[in-house]
Amino acid sequence: MGSNKKKWFSLNLSNNKPNGTSCGCGKSSDGCGSHNPTPNKDERTKDGFEQVFDVKMSRRTAFKQLAASLAIGAGAVSTSCSIIAGDESKEKAQIDWEEQFKGNYKLMSDDEKKATVDRLVRSYQLRTGKTLNMSSKNAEKDVLFGYAFNISKCQGYMDCVSACVEENNQDRNSQMQYIRIHEMKDGKGFNFNEADDNYYHEVPAEGHFYMGTQCFHCDNPPCVEVCPVQATWREDDGLVVVDYDWCVGCRYCMAACPYDGRRFNWSKPEVPEEEINKNQHYLGNRMRKKGVMEKCTFCVQRSRVGKNPACVEACPTGARIFGNLLDPNSTIRWVLENKKVFRLKEDLGTEPKFWYFMD
Repeated sequence: MGSNKKKWFSLNLSNNKPNGTSCGCGKSSDGCGSHNPTPNKDERTKDGFEQVFDVKMSRRTAFKQLAASLAIGAGAVSTSCSIIAGDESKEKAQIDWEEQFKGNYKLMSDDEKKATVDRLVRSYQLRTGKTLNMSSKNAEKDVLFGYAFNISKCQGYMDCVSACVEENNQDRNSQMQYIRIHEMKDGKGFNFNEADDNYYHEVPAEGHFYMGTQCFHCDNPPCVEVCPVQATWREDDGLVVVDYDWCVGCRYCMAACPYDGRRFNWSKPEVPEEEINKNQHYLGNRMRKKGVMEKCTFCVQRSRVGKNPACVEACPTGARIFGNLLDPNSTIRWVLENKKVFRLKEDLGTEPKFWYFMD
């Protein structure tokens, strides 16, 4: 069976037909000017030439003709598609093609970043008929973001969690949450193993205190060190970010983070159209694909335009403080200079930009 297939392939490739038989052009193969008798091996290799469909040419010429044929074929397909598909369909196909071959956002020029964002905005408009605002705003000079959490003020209301979910377009089906509020018993210290992260009762509960965790945006982030494709990195303003389109979902960063700050989406994030926050940043709350890492970005879409993260604004007790560590007049600088602050697992040398304190 294998030898018959080989013989059939050889005959078709060389167009080798017995003399006197019709080749389909109305003449016998020996009288048709478009077919030549199959050359022998010596003829095929004479003077370093090879045969491609019975036409003598060099390897270089063969590749040139092949490339030209592909270009002509692509043009023919494009012309054919223009008859069938509308201009918008062709534009969407072009956008999808360019998205497939874009580089790592970290390595893009500002013009390339803007072009990438513009493509995503246009793609959303073509798919939904609606518009959104997406930013590629870079970190500003003389800005280093920091966060402080007042344990004595947190009452466990979880308004911060809800605000974060809505602001950052987190998946509703899996109930993904970047922020966790730990309910702990008084006198037990900061024992996260005994903390209740899913309490369903009236708060604050007597004999308990509350403590929030999320991504701490370390100066020396272990997650960045272990990423095999450089899909996550630290920006100049201290934000540790993720390029969702470059992430391969290996979850090394998840294993490396000592603060449980990373989240992996096992399915494509689903958000009802009417609930999608359309004020987005490429490195922040834009819609993600399935199988990538997500995390808190200090609401980069807000913080880089001078606003507080959603969790800070939503906190009803004022337990959350955010600001520029390089601004001597900022509230967070006042807290660091006037309160007794501490950070989790300082012995690891990660230098998180997230402090805790009590009144």
